[in-house]
Formats: sequence, C-alpha cells, structure tokens
Amino acid sequence: MGVIDLSVIAIFTFIVVSCGLSFSGAGKSLSGFFSAGGALPWWMSGLSLFMSFFSAGTFVVWGSIAYSYGWVAITIQWTMCIAGLLIGFFIAGKWQATQVLTAAEFIKIRLGLRVQKVYTVTFLIISTFSTGTFLYPVAKIVQVSTGIPITETIIILGLIILAYTAVGGLWAVIVTDILQFVVLTAAVLIVVPLALDRIGGLNEFIQQAPEDFFAPVAGEFTWSFIFAFGLFNLFFIAGNWAYIQRFTCVSTPKDAKKVAWLFAALYLVSPLIWMIAPMAYRLINPNLSLSEAEGAYLLMCQEVLPAGMLGLIVAGMVFATSSSINTALNITAGVITNDVYRILRPKSSESHLVFVGRLATVLLGFGTITVALLVPFLGGVVNVVMTMAALTGGALFLPPVWLLFSRFQTGASILATTFISLSVNIFFKFISPTLFNITLNRTEEMLLGVLLPALLLAIFEWRLRVRGYEAPGHKKIGEFSAEKNHEKNSSNLETKNTTENNRGIRVIAIGISAVGLTMFILGVTAETGTLIITTMGLAITAIALILLGKDKLFSRSN
Repeated sequence: MGVIDLSVIAIFTFIVVSCGLSFSGAGKSLSGFFSAGGALPWWMSGLSLFMSFFSAGTFVVWGSIAYSYGWVAITIQWTMCIAGLLIGFFIAGKWQATQVLTAAEFIKIRLGLRVQKVYTVTFLIISTFSTGTFLYPVAKIVQVSTGIPITETIIILGLIILAYTAVGGLWAVIVTDILQFVVLTAAVLIVVPLALDRIGGLNEFIQQAPEDFFAPVAGEFTWSFIFAFGLFNLFFIAGNWAYIQRFTCVSTPKDAKKVAWLFAALYLVSPLIWMIAPMAYRLINPNLSLSEAEGAYLLMCQEVLPAGMLGLIVAGMVFATSSSINTALNITAGVITNDVYRILRPKSSESHLVFVGRLATVLLGFGTITVALLVPFLGGVVNVVMTMAALTGGALFLPPVWLLFSRFQTGASILATTFISLSVNIFFKFISPTLFNITLNRTEEMLLGVLLPALLLAIFEWRLRVRGYEAPGHKKIGEFSAEKNHEKNSSNLETKNTTENNRGIRVIAIGISAVGLTMFILGVTAETGTLIITTMGLAITAIALILLGKDKLFSRSN
C-alpha cells in the first residue's frame, strides 16, 4: 500500500471522527445519548442496523468461505434477509411499542429487578467478548493491506472508535454508520466490474470456476446448517440488545417495521455484490491456505484497484466494522448506566448519568481491545464467530423475544432456559470431546444452540398455561408503555427531535460530499477504472447536495 492509499485512509478517518465528534453536545439527557430522543427517522435507523450487523468480518469470514466453497457464502447471508422480513412482520413493532430505553429495562419491568441483574451481568460478559471478535477482522484487513502488525492495529483502531462513541452517543453512531454505508457501497460496486474484467468477464468466471462452486450448499455448510443458522439470525437480530435499540429509537411501531424491512432488502442484494471478488480471486490464485483465504477479498482489491481506491476500501471496512463495535459499546454502556448505576444512585442528575455513560463506554472499549488481542489464540476468527453463535444465539437472545408474545413466562423460566442452554452448549463444546470423545460437527452444534432454548421455552409455556398463571410483569409492561406514550404526547419533544434530525442530515451530507470529492479526484488521477470511479464520485456528491437541499427545506418549514 502506497502513500496515496495511506493518505486516503487518513482523510477518511478525519472525516468520520469529525462527524462523530460534532455530536458531542447532542447527548445532554440519558434518552438523547442512548436513543437519540426516540424519534430517529426510520431510514437512518435501518441503515444503521444494516451497518451495525455488517462488519469487516463479512469480508474476512464470509469472504473466506466464498473463496473456499463459492456460492454457499451468499446462501448463508440470505438467511439474514429472511430473518429481517420475519422480524419486520412480527417483532420490530412490538419492541417499539414497549417504549423502553434498553432491553434490560424491559426485562426489569417484565421479570423484576433480580432477574434483570443476573441477565445484565451475563449480557455484559458475552457482549464484551463478542465485540472483541468484531474488532479483530478489521485489524486483519489492515494487516493484509499495510503490513502493520496486528497488535498495534487493534489498539489504534480500538482507541479511535472509542473516542467518538464515548463523546457523541447514539447520534454519533447513527451518522457515522450512514456515512460508512455510502462510502463502502460505492467502493464495493467499483470492485465488482474490475474484478470480473481481471478474470476475463462473467462467462469466463462461470466456465473456469471449480466444480459445484455455484451450488447453494457445500462442505460442512449443509441445508441443516443453513436452517439452524437462519434461526440463529432470527433470534440474534430480534433479541440482541444492540439491535433492539434500532427498533426502539424510532417514533412508531410502523417505523420500526420499516427498519427491519430495509435491513432485509439490503441483505437480499448486498451478498451478491460482496462475494464476487473473493470467489473470482479463486481463479487467480487457487492455492491459498485457510488463514490466507481470510484475506481473499483484499487480495483481489490489490489486484484491480488503482492508487487511492484500495485505501478507501480499507478505510470503509475499518469504519464499517466500527459500526458493529460502537453500536455494542453504546447499548452496553446504556445498560450499565440506566439499568445498574441509575438503580444504585436513583437521585443522580441527567448530566451525571451521561458522564457515567461515557466512562462506561471507555472501560468497555478497553475490554473490547483486550478480547480482540486474544482471538488468534482461540482458533481464529471463523471458529470464534461460529462458536459464539452456537453457544449464545438461542440461549441469550430468544428469551426476551419470547416475552413479547407470552403472558405466562416468569423470571425463573427465562433464567432456567438461558443457563440450561448455555451449560449444555458449553458441555458439548469444551467438555464432552475431552472426557467422552463426543464431538459435535458445525451443523449439530448450531442446531443444539438454537433448538434447545426454543424447546425449553415451549415446555415452560405449556406448563404455565396449564396452571393458568399469568405473570404480573405482563400487566406492568403494558402500564409502562401507556405512561411513556402519554408523556411523549404531552411533551414538546417533536420540535427538539426535528432539530436534531435536521442536524444529523446536515452532518451526513457534509461528510458524504467530502468523500464524493475525494473519490472524484482519485478517479481523475487513476490509471484504470477512471470512468466508473469519477461517475461514482459525482453520484455521491449529488446525493450530498440533495440531502443539503432537504435540510434547508425542513429548516425553513420549522
């Protein structure tokens, strides 16, 4: 990677961090810092959900599978599209209707303070570990691209992401998410035609590809695995506390549904665009090892992109991954502040609670960096991601979703489901292979992880229904939602939220215009791909101008 690429990375880093830090004064209340006032435009929240779920791991984990097995990497990611559709129809609106600030607050009202404390501690431990697995892939990409040692990369990237998340709260997360979406989408679209041209075109790609390279399933990724992984994605997106925040920070249940449907639409199209490059690289170099295959996407980018564009791609991946990390940091800090510290210190002022939220973000950030440094010693990122999915997907994320539909589940039944499932999964993953020589394959591990908690919850539901016992927390959550809706209707939040939304659009437009101009200049000076790069730069600049025009129109009307 040359001086131009490194300069582009530095410029994009400056743009993203500046946009995030511009919201240093936005989070003056706890609701403003952790939920953007509860009236975020649905399209902003939907794009942010997409970028929060997406990370450099998409190119490292799924890119590795695409290089090794082919089309199955796209099949796996289409399960996320199906999950988004189902969540939009049945779940997202219910989360918004609860009017809670965090999922932990929902659990406290529905199941009681004791259950919430246990669940919160469990969530914090698992969330910190999971967030670390998001940071490692992007460090891997930077290492492949620049040769900078992975340890130093993890620390530097972690500190940069931590800075603007701690200062700007959810608004900083949302705005930088959308900026990254525009940049990365443009950059990836440029790679596709250049990659196909490098191997002789689409027909050559299809004819020269390995046998069964376009089969929907391959290797250990069978239809049974696809089914199990689809259920995991349904539970994970619907019940992960960070993603729940994207459904609760919009103004109506209808908007929450749109958030999920936008996510689904993007995951219908995006995998097709993302996976072509690593699949095509198989024709250029079919001899990569398993660890080398993790860098297949970047290796193709190095083959086809002109000076500067590789830097933009790497920068886009870096900050796309930061979306996953800063989302997790923001919601986890929200849980610590709203659902732990606020209970211990109920008389704390709003400004003091925001300070605690920022401090919690910093401490969690250091924990994330530590976990990321440990990933290479835990079997590599593919193994860690799949193991975390199997161990925690159903056990931790399904129970809160079930509570949205059940009048009968109690704290005891929910905790029993979570800890029995976690215990059984841990036993078969770490204990039974050593003591009893019983090892589950990838599909069996995933099926156990998602079906066992569903079965346990169904059994508890049946027993409680037969007894006719209705949990008192069900009525409490209804009363809480009605009270919050009354407060929202009687307060003067609409003008304040409109002002914040307009400011967010303005910052997004300024950031996008800077990126569009940078891309246009790179296109003009490029030796290859000049037309497509300059066209994309002009298109991005046009989008920025449209957003600025809308901002001025909204400002005048208010």
